Amino acid sequence: MGGHTNPLIAGLLDPAAYPHPAPAPRLIETHISWVILAGDYAYKLKKPVNLGFLDFSTLEKREHCCLEEVRLNSRLAPDIYLGVVAVAGTPPKVEGEGAVLEWAVKMRAFPADATLDREAEITAAQIDAIADQVARFHGEIATAPVDGGFGSPDAVRAPVAENFRQLRSLLPPPPGEGWGERTAPVQATTSKQAPLPLPQPLPQGVRGADAVDRLEAWSLAEGQRLADHFTTRRAEGHIRECHGDLHLGNIAWLTEELPPLAKGGSPLIFDGIEFNPGLRFIDVISEIAFLCMDLMHRGQAPLAWRFLNRYLEHNGDYAGLTALPYYLVYRAMVRAKVTAIRASQSDGDFAETLRYLELAQRITQRPAAALLLMHGVSGSGKTWVSQSLLEGLGAIRLRSDVERKRLFGLPALADSRALGQDIYSREAGERTLARLLGLTKTLLRVRFRVIVDATFIKRDWREPFQKLAEERGIPWWIAALEAPSEVLRQRVAARQASGHDASEAGPELLAAQLAAVEPFNEDELPHVVPLSGAPLQAVSQIQVLLP
Repeated sequence: MGGHTNPLIAGLLDPAAYPHPAPAPRLIETHISWVILAGDYAYKLKKPVNLGFLDFSTLEKREHCCLEEVRLNSRLAPDIYLGVVAVAGTPPKVEGEGAVLEWAVKMRAFPADATLDREAEITAAQIDAIADQVARFHGEIATAPVDGGFGSPDAVRAPVAENFRQLRSLLPPPPGEGWGERTAPVQATTSKQAPLPLPQPLPQGVRGADAVDRLEAWSLAEGQRLADHFTTRRAEGHIRECHGDLHLGNIAWLTEELPPLAKGGSPLIFDGIEFNPGLRFIDVISEIAFLCMDLMHRGQAPLAWRFLNRYLEHNGDYAGLTALPYYLVYRAMVRAKVTAIRASQSDGDFAETLRYLELAQRITQRPAAALLLMHGVSGSGKTWVSQSLLEGLGAIRLRSDVERKRLFGLPALADSRALGQDIYSREAGERTLARLLGLTKTLLRVRFRVIVDATFIKRDWREPFQKLAEERGIPWWIAALEAPSEVLRQRVAARQASGHDASEAGPELLAAQLAAVEPFNEDELPHVVPLSGAPLQAVSQIQVLLP
């Protein structure tokens, strides 16, 4: 039996406490829960704490939250969350007899090191699968009740303000007494954990409480500036009952080696927020921001931009990006608070908290907006190269093939001709151009780098974007890609046969495009950047041009 100081938890470390084989039960402890791995199952008990943003202070409240945890997490992980069971008896037993001592969520166990925060490398395929699943999830979940107040400006800003208040109460001594010292972050014990880099220095003279002050002032100003945006998002139904805690530690990757849950390599998203409706009835972009921030924190910013763009291609929610920096900072401060709570409960090492403060400050220092038009006929490599550009430059990509289909209510991979729809008429082209231009205006206005992926072989498509950029004083370039005609035909044929891309261009359309290419004029030529087609080289070519 274990030596845990809590008698109930110590009792549950005895194999005899379970109605099934449970050799050597093992405890995993967080700042709000105890999770005991017992054979094929895991049991999660809530600590009797009240942290303001959650209240587990009574047995009744813990039972309610256990039931909510199963209900909510069954949406994404129905094979994991099996129900709520009582702990009762002397000594305590799971599903024991007598008065209930505690409630526990019963889950199917999976290896703790299957979570992506413990992976040395996260792949692009994993990120794509997560983005696909989250986009589907957000399209299916309930919108916030109209009378609940969720998503109002006050409701959005309240947890942001609360984070700062709580973090201040946890701050260690001022500089010279341990806070802000450049110590290496504490590493996880698993051998699979990738080492984290040391944080970059904060601006001169900024440490601890000063950083929090500056971030709070920025967040307050942004929250006030975005009030109308929050109101619009709520009215448009973007406040939904989300997961609420979407970071890498709550995503496991299941493989064939993990029966009976294996799905041949797929994400398992678990441990959503059950304890506070206000933290899960949120803007879907706030949810997305959490995983983006987590990837940035781990030095994986390219994957963060990949995830964001993949998600947006599913639902076209580009208007929601207006508040993305605000939510990224909020999510960094959430993790700063959590790591501060853990530090105050254990060894007092606040190095990880400092890392989150540093990340939040970098997010507030956004790069200038810029516009990049991908130019080339079908098969020239625009989409392939622009994928590396959006990841390497931190940009939002708008694809004409995807947005054209969205206008007609079609998913990106739909075959419009097989469905009897003509989405390539002149009128459809004009509508597509208008949509791309409108989205570009929105994104440039809120200071994003924007990549527009279309052929742009006609000047009447290029000119409106060039005019937009010049009117706003925003730098712009035309990334020009070419390839031999035979290579183009081979690529188009292969892509058409695979059915894995939004483009429906075939050999006939390619021939028409080649005949219709209009050369760049004198005003355009200084902005043309011929790209070799090698993605990494293309990123370097464009990177040196950015302000």
